[in-house]
Amino acid sequence: MQQIIKVSGEETDTYKCYAVNEYGKAVSTTTLNVIEASKNPSDFRKLLRRSKVEEKAGGENDERFWDAMLNADKKDYERICTEFGVADLGLILKKLDEKKKERAKNKDGGIPYDEDGTENHSLAMGGRTNNSNIKGLMQKVDEEVKLLLLNTGLNLTDEEASLLSTVFKLSDVDFVVKIQELKAIEREDALFACVLTHPLPKITWLGKGGTLEEGEKYSITVSDHKLIHRLLIKDCNLLDKGIYSAVAGITSCSAWLVVLAESDPASAGLKRAREAALASGALIDLEKVAKEQQIKNREEMEKILAAVKAKHREGQVEEGKSISGRDGAVTGPGKNRGAKTGAKIKNSKGNGTETKLDASGRLIGDPKRKKRIRSGQMDFDKVTGQDPNELASDDEESDDDESEDSTGQLKHSRRSKRSQQLQKAVNGESTCPEDHSEYDETEDATGTATCSRRKGQGPLIEDVLIDPGVHFICGLSDVNAIINESAELTCKLSSEDCEGAWFRDGKKISPDDNFSVSKDGTIHKLVIIRCEEEHSGKYRFEADGRKTEAMINVKDPPRFAHEDAIAFTEPVTVKVGHNAIFKMHFVGHEPVKIKWYREEEELLDDNNTKIEKSASHSRLLLSRCQRKDTGEIKIKLKNEHGFIEAISQLIVLDKPTPPLGPAEVSESSAVCIEFKWRPPKNDGGSPVINYTIERQQVGRNTWKKMGEIPGVPSYRDTDVDHGRKYCYRVRAVTAEGTSEVMETDDMQAGTLAFPGPPAPPKVVSACDDCVNISWTSPNKTGGSRILGYILEKRKKGSNLWTVVNTMDEVIKEKKYAVKDVVAGMEYEFRVTAINLSGIGEFSNPSEFVFARDPKKPPGKVTNLKVTESSYTHLVLTWTKPEDKPEIQDEAKGYFVEIRPAECIEWSRCNTTLIITTSFSVKGLKSMNMYWVRVIASNDGGKSAPEELANYVLAMPSPVRPKFTNHKMKSFLVVRAGNSVRITVNFEASPRPHIMWVKDNVPVTKRVTISNSDGSSQLLIPSSERSDSGIYSILVKNLAGQETFSTEVRVTDDPKPPGPVELDENVPGTVTVIWQPSPDEKRDDRLHYTVSKLDSTKRTWTTVAEKLFNNRFTVCNIMHGREYHFRVYAKNDMGVSAPSDSPTCGKEKKKEKFVVSAPTRKDCDLRCAPTFIVPLKLHTAPKGYECYMSCAVKGIPKPRITWYRNHISLNTDTNYYISNTCGVCSMSILRVGHRDMGEYTIAAENALGRAECSTVLSVRE
Repeated sequence: MQQIIKVSGEETDTYKCYAVNEYGKAVSTTTLNVIEASKNPSDFRKLLRRSKVEEKAGGENDERFWDAMLNADKKDYERICTEFGVADLGLILKKLDEKKKERAKNKDGGIPYDEDGTENHSLAMGGRTNNSNIKGLMQKVDEEVKLLLLNTGLNLTDEEASLLSTVFKLSDVDFVVKIQELKAIEREDALFACVLTHPLPKITWLGKGGTLEEGEKYSITVSDHKLIHRLLIKDCNLLDKGIYSAVAGITSCSAWLVVLAESDPASAGLKRAREAALASGALIDLEKVAKEQQIKNREEMEKILAAVKAKHREGQVEEGKSISGRDGAVTGPGKNRGAKTGAKIKNSKGNGTETKLDASGRLIGDPKRKKRIRSGQMDFDKVTGQDPNELASDDEESDDDESEDSTGQLKHSRRSKRSQQLQKAVNGESTCPEDHSEYDETEDATGTATCSRRKGQGPLIEDVLIDPGVHFICGLSDVNAIINESAELTCKLSSEDCEGAWFRDGKKISPDDNFSVSKDGTIHKLVIIRCEEEHSGKYRFEADGRKTEAMINVKDPPRFAHEDAIAFTEPVTVKVGHNAIFKMHFVGHEPVKIKWYREEEELLDDNNTKIEKSASHSRLLLSRCQRKDTGEIKIKLKNEHGFIEAISQLIVLDKPTPPLGPAEVSESSAVCIEFKWRPPKNDGGSPVINYTIERQQVGRNTWKKMGEIPGVPSYRDTDVDHGRKYCYRVRAVTAEGTSEVMETDDMQAGTLAFPGPPAPPKVVSACDDCVNISWTSPNKTGGSRILGYILEKRKKGSNLWTVVNTMDEVIKEKKYAVKDVVAGMEYEFRVTAINLSGIGEFSNPSEFVFARDPKKPPGKVTNLKVTESSYTHLVLTWTKPEDKPEIQDEAKGYFVEIRPAECIEWSRCNTTLIITTSFSVKGLKSMNMYWVRVIASNDGGKSAPEELANYVLAMPSPVRPKFTNHKMKSFLVVRAGNSVRITVNFEASPRPHIMWVKDNVPVTKRVTISNSDGSSQLLIPSSERSDSGIYSILVKNLAGQETFSTEVRVTDDPKPPGPVELDENVPGTVTVIWQPSPDEKRDDRLHYTVSKLDSTKRTWTTVAEKLFNNRFTVCNIMHGREYHFRVYAKNDMGVSAPSDSPTCGKEKKKEKFVVSAPTRKDCDLRCAPTFIVPLKLHTAPKGYECYMSCAVKGIPKPRITWYRNHISLNTDTNYYISNTCGVCSMSILRVGHRDMGEYTIAAENALGRAECSTVLSVRE
């Protein structure tokens, strides 16, 4: 929904709402028309008075409510319903649509409405279009209609005129004649044309997915009356095929342009003269339709204005009565209700008709009379877009009229001079001049101004009917004339009794030798007998104060004399090697460009072509013409005023080419040989008169002349010997000479050759007592003519063939009606041919046929649906039609037809009937759209096609992407310099879009991506440490999407740590401190291992692993022993070289000493376990290591147990658990979602038990 806050006039426009998904696009259009709200308090008081009276109405049962709704704009529906107390607006809108349709059907002259009104009731509009042309057209239409209503003589406010102008909106424009489908051959021009209901200066033409503009390819034209719009597509080719649309406002129509390839293969490479292809509907006289629409628009406008004025008069009478009752009636000639607003008085006839005096004392006539004067012609001008009835004072400035309403408020309205003259023409001057009448103004207690006349009052003028005068039925139109030829201007008046005058460039035209002025009834005509250049200009015809204008443009284009043009079209015939000359005289404004063409290709001077040019003629000389030069010769002349063409034909004569072989033997017997051949491919421009025949007996060297035969390509030789072979030579003879020889193959006379089998007979029709059979001749005739045929029949289930015709009655034709049949039995037939040698082979049997009356065609199949589809095929299933006796019989088989969405012709998938109710359509193009239908068939005919409701997309059924290899690694460690290869297998339909990202950023160009139907591979040929990161693949199609991530760590063997120092501050412990490895900053998974060498054991033991800091305290150091320490750096790739520490402690010689220990009481140091340092909360990334630690004390040493979700982990190899001097730690190498939960450590000894807990969270 779109909402416009504080709507203004700038928002007036056409709005469109687009809804788009992967299957297509839908568009809904509506129009917003904004009018200015009145700010005059008196207008609001009128509305309040009106609503007060209408509150007593009977809601939707009140006729006044429906009149108001039918004549109001859509934005006022809610206000009217509120005034009449109607609550259900939705129900009212439905009834309103029905009443509008009923009014349109009855054609009672009401205000026209929008047929699509039900779609536009919604107050929410779609997105605003950027088509400024439509906005400009709407504003222009609104301004013209508002001006028309203000000049009708009604005292309308701007708001009322704006409300009435909403009747005529751009959305009312429709097509009287729509564009229709065109079929054009390549290089032809295609012309689309349409007729509108209302004049528009421009419409939008769409084609090939975009807007078409005037240019070399497209020509867009509009008729003078703006109703006929045409689009000419020049020089059509196969790429121009498609749908073209004409858009007028929010209404459009579309049609196909089908471009056919040239049918003549020989001319495929040659250019041909362009012709204009018209639609089948183009035979309609568009000009006639447009004229009828003009008349219809004019009548409709008159009805609308009549209805509006009648309603306005009713409102004036009611308001006048109310004012008279409140302020008092006019009593006496010296009293007036308002000197400046005019007064209502009785006319001189005393018939009770009231008239009004305006501020100057003039009598204002009945609005109905004004309508008879100008409304019809103004409406006609509005429809045709021109005003031929202009008054002489159109350009004068407007004056101000002042009026005062019943409350004493002054209201100023601007009236044009044209409106004042029209007012005078209707009413005349009904009052005395201002210097003859004076007024004294007094004001009573209520504040109402009253006036008394101090001098004499002029006589009242009788309310008489004024003749509207003469106006134009049809105005002048611009004319393009040719120099030295005649030109004609014509217009039509509404009256025969009116004379007029012709003007050129403001000067009056008098009849003379060059100008002829005539009048035939209402038609006035000006003829320029012989146009010259000085006759160009603006011509005007005036009659009874009306005028119409047009331009005459005299041009001097190139021209041919009529006799020369006729002589030039005569073909020029020459013999091969001779010269051909073409010459043409012309006249026209210089300079003139001259071009010669042969078969649409321009000719230039060369060895065989000479072109002579001068100011008045041109000559073309073609030397040594050859047969291939035959064709169309065209001369084209062009200057700044136009162009002209003339076409002739060049025929080059030559001797014919040899007859075409091979010769075909039609009969070969013991007494004759008959054969035939084909005529020459090129007869040289002259028809073949005779053929000369020569014969040679095989084995001899001499040729015998057999004579000449007429121009029929066949010969029958009866002078042959049985068993001999002969060879023949054939030459073609024309008036230009004799061709080269065509020699036949050897032909033998008198061999015994039987005819071959004909094709299987076909059943034409069948009934209870007769079966009609037809067949074709055998391909092999045996060298002689076919004398006839023998037909046999056999019942189904029998092995006996019976002859239908006897040997004495050979069937001469290739059809036969078999009447010896039994009704209801099933038969098959076969046929054999007979020639001079005898009976040939029998054909294969025909299909079985029942001897019964014809069947009824089957019904339509049902439940047609697609059960399976892929990128190249789809499977259809359906249910066979029902068998209804006397209505539809059982189907014998089915045909499946398919049509691509961009094509309009159906193609059959199976050439023979299929008896199953399923079919697999193969050979589809991936992701193309197809329409499919199925036709049932039997012996009685074919059923109506059953078509799928929607198109089928050549793709498998949608499958959400999913990964098929569940053993894919989510963590890879690669040594720097080695290649990284990640392969992902998946299933998805349709073919998905695949994207690889590294750390949520698209991968760089040095990464190679290879995609196939079911897999995708990422390859880094030579990895670097910077390639470390999380690589993710996104597989997405219309059914959904899926992602998978793999962490790649590119590393190398770490460098050793720095120097190692020892600190012995606490007895029994040594703190090992070392400098970090240089790789620590680049590898966040690098850790350290500390090993110890005891001087008493001489073996290295590991005292600490997976240290991520640079110091470690070693306990249980025995005094008097030497210790050595080594620190290693480790990562996912390997271990570095060690860094050695200095020697710790020295071994001392044992000395005997005596200890005099005082006697003391033993102290009990035992205590229950307690946690000195508790566990902390941990949040670790998925796939990374998590390290938990805490400190516990207790004597004796407590037993430590780790739990996850109350399940012991001490025996789980996935967790590394250690307890060193009360420091308890647990390491999880690769954290996953299954490791999330609550972790608890329990310490227990003989004196008690203690627990400590924490929670591990894993993030992506």
